[in-house]
Amino acid sequence: MIRSALLLTCLAVPALATTQDDVLSAALIPGWQTENGGRMAGLDLRLAPGWKTYWRSPGDAGIPPSFDWSGSENVRSVRLHWPAPDVFQVNGMQTIGYHDRLVLPVEVTPEDPALPIRLRLRMDLGVCDEICMPATVELGSELTAPGAPDDAIRSALARRAATAQEAGVTRVACSIDPIADGLRITARLGLPDPGLPEVVAFETADRDVWVAEAVTERRGGELVSITELVPPSGVPFALDRSQITMTILAAGSAVEVRGCPAP
Repeated sequence: MIRSALLLTCLAVPALATTQDDVLSAALIPGWQTENGGRMAGLDLRLAPGWKTYWRSPGDAGIPPSFDWSGSENVRSVRLHWPAPDVFQVNGMQTIGYHDRLVLPVEVTPEDPALPIRLRLRMDLGVCDEICMPATVELGSELTAPGAPDDAIRSALARRAATAQEAGVTRVACSIDPIADGLRITARLGLPDPGLPEVVAFETADRDVWVAEAVTERRGGELVSITELVPPSGVPFALDRSQITMTILAAGSAVEVRGCPAP
């Protein structure tokens, strides 16, 4: 597997006639209070025709989004529920993300369910078409109980990745071998064949580790996927198998497998 030295194939400087406001709008959807006293809200990103933004693991040529909720009040934790993304092929490079519109469900656990939640978000992301543009979104909203159900959030929740159990995964086994500048993972999964092209995205707990585009194929009843991990040090390293996530993407659906045990 050849590792590309170029992770961004599109320009980081926008055309003079294009601004962020031309291609991206953003809003917080207030959502509703959940049975456990939490809140299911949503981040609504709308993109101009032809533009896209990226999933949490964007692929070789994508820009990963980052989220800062530190200005929020009465918030203990925030969990994002990513809908299944699309896979794009551009100039021989694979990226993973969304076009037109992304509604990202945001599950908030408050410090005190009896009090309002004040969400404050700064999000840094990339949006791309013929060029790529770094974008920053700053949003705020006060969420009071009980709120109201929202069809866009519910639709996005319905498109979440299935768990390994839900998808009928019967076996997961990973061989890990050292290479000159990191590690190679060969994952074998017992997973029903959807009869469609499958893409596997690997993630580790350390976002500084570079993950190569996986080579994936069907071998009998198994899905076999191979990738390489390269840390900033450029040498083999200790890897926590339990912190590896594999997401199998096929025509708008997703399966998420957590953990990569030895054969």
